[in-house]
Amino acid sequence: MIRKVIIYTGQVQGVGFRYTTANLAKRFDVAGYVQNLPDGKVRLDVQGSADQVQGLLDAIDQAMASNIREKDISEFPPDPALGDGFTIRR
Repeated sequence: MIRKVIIYTGQVQGVGFRYTTANLAKRFDVAGYVQNLPDGKVRLDVQGSADQVQGLLDAIDQAMASNIREKDISEFPPDPALGDGFTIRR
């Protein structure tokens, strides 16, 4: 199991980014959340098998390509507190 935190910049708030990400996450066996940040960026915290996490990231890149200007990807140890599901945080 892997865990990645991605900070997306660009026109990522007010365009359905979180909703799209949460819907895409339903296709993959992943846990985590997506959240708007006060500075206009979006944070994605996701964990699962490497292929499932990468599948979600690829799907987001494809669906939101015109909105994403930059992404900062970090890897962390898995976090049991993320639970089993995927949520939208405010």
